[in-house]
Amino acid sequence: MLVGAMPLAAPRTRLRLMKASQFLVSTLKEAPADAEVASHKLMMRAGMIKRLGAGIYNYMPMGLRVIRKVEAIIREEMVRAGAIELLMPVVQPAELWQESGRFQAYGPELLRVKDRHDRDFIIQPTSEEVVTDIARQELRSYKQLPKNFFHIQTKFRDERRPRFGIMRGREFTMKDAYSFDRDKAAALKSYDTMYAAYCRIFDRFGLQYRAVAADTGAIGGDASHEFQVIADTGEDALVYCPSSDYAANIELAEALPLIARRGAPAQAMAKTPTPGKSTCADVATLLGLPLARTVKSLVLATDEIGESGDVLKTTVWLLLVRGDHDLNEIKAGKVEGLKSGFRFATGAEIESHFGCKPGYLGPIGLKLPVKIVADRTVANMSDFVCGANEIDFHFTGVNWGRDLPEPDLIEDIRNVVEGDPSPDGKGVLAIQRGIEVGHVFYLGTKYSEAMNANYLDETGKPRLMEMGCYGIGVTRILGAAIEQNNDARGIIWPAAIAPFAVVICPIGYDRSAEVKASADALYAELQSLGIDALLDDRGERPGAMFADWELIGVPQRVVISDRGLKEGQVELQGRREAEAASVARADVVARLRDRLGL
Repeated sequence: MLVGAMPLAAPRTRLRLMKASQFLVSTLKEAPADAEVASHKLMMRAGMIKRLGAGIYNYMPMGLRVIRKVEAIIREEMVRAGAIELLMPVVQPAELWQESGRFQAYGPELLRVKDRHDRDFIIQPTSEEVVTDIARQELRSYKQLPKNFFHIQTKFRDERRPRFGIMRGREFTMKDAYSFDRDKAAALKSYDTMYAAYCRIFDRFGLQYRAVAADTGAIGGDASHEFQVIADTGEDALVYCPSSDYAANIELAEALPLIARRGAPAQAMAKTPTPGKSTCADVATLLGLPLARTVKSLVLATDEIGESGDVLKTTVWLLLVRGDHDLNEIKAGKVEGLKSGFRFATGAEIESHFGCKPGYLGPIGLKLPVKIVADRTVANMSDFVCGANEIDFHFTGVNWGRDLPEPDLIEDIRNVVEGDPSPDGKGVLAIQRGIEVGHVFYLGTKYSEAMNANYLDETGKPRLMEMGCYGIGVTRILGAAIEQNNDARGIIWPAAIAPFAVVICPIGYDRSAEVKASADALYAELQSLGIDALLDDRGERPGAMFADWELIGVPQRVVISDRGLKEGQVELQGRREAEAASVARADVVARLRDRLGL
């Protein structure tokens, strides 16, 4: 699902209007040297954030106005969807996290602290444990269900390498919500309600976004969708079908076999010299073959651990994908036998099983047995090229069944590529980049079972509550919006979340009584209508004044000058427009209301 930006009304929660001299306008001509991506550079230059420490920022007044507008839209739509707001603490007792099993499992991103009594606490990255504790105390009967609790709260994740400004910081603000239902059917209904609410939220933000099916990851659960803001600088690859509704994160996108059925062998297998050619691409070039005729070998290992922590048994796995494809580690982790965790094999393990160093590995002539997993496309290949397990040699003309046994498993283990057939059969796949800013999960009983969160059904029997969780990165929305909407002059905010919807720029405000009177009157009129406007009364030169507001990204600018007023005109310019338009002073408010969708 892709939605384009459109004029949308601002949230009904209005912020107090003001003049620039009463506010803090703190712009920079140059971004700090450590600013990497566009959003980081522009937020620093526009005076929206100030760095306090690694991954930790002060949100300055200009940036905070955007945050409050984002929060207001989220809060309105969450309440509209039936969610109930509460507030859970940033500091949480470790006992709850130990009860769920996540105190150790979460890893080093979970900041663990001790109080003066040497009791363990955590700084929350999310609140499943606390909200489940609330539910098991408060929701005793089926008559109290369903319930959905949400809060907008500070989170902390101890990122190893915080970067990209607020895009991957350590402290951030998130809206997280949690639903509690009687059974799976009811829980999936709550999931659908939240999915619809998220669509309304992102529609109102005025951002281009796509909702994609996603892997459930460390939080767990059975159903998951990510809400991704479309941006060329995004870290995530989004797969979609332009002619249907299919969309998924590349980690989850199904890769159909590109060969419908295996052909009969047409070549004899031959051990072919490939001196110094250790990659599929180099081998294909040397042999004058398409890269798609080669097979890539990747070696994994799984360890069986005993009660004392010793390794009882190690199994080596050979995963085969076509030479022009890449292994998808998320999919590999779902293969039977690899689900409990895998690692890449060591050099010693590879040499003992294959008798060769990486670069010339293949499934023929193994020294020790390995489990072979072939991607769906590889399983249907014939007369293919693979490593010969000997330096400077590959086998050509290799065929399943004749030259080597059938693979132990045939699985979807590769990343899709542009042009692959869509899994829904309605076209071919395309790929674009995105920034994850929201995620909805159906959790099932993962936490309610671990924490004994039961309710009594109609017969008086205890039943586990079915849960869902739903997050939006409030502060990350700012960075994603800027990555999607910027130009050489600065930020271009959608009107619904801009720090100010309109800026009035009077030329000679401190010198011309006519300009001052007209600007003050327009400001008062906009204020009375609830339009979020700012009057720049600082007396700056026009060039410097315009540059500030283009950098900050205010959607609409009204310029008032003596020359224009003599003709009864003002200049109106949208942030995306190359030139200003002359508008009758009497008509400018109506034009602004129309542009802002009010």
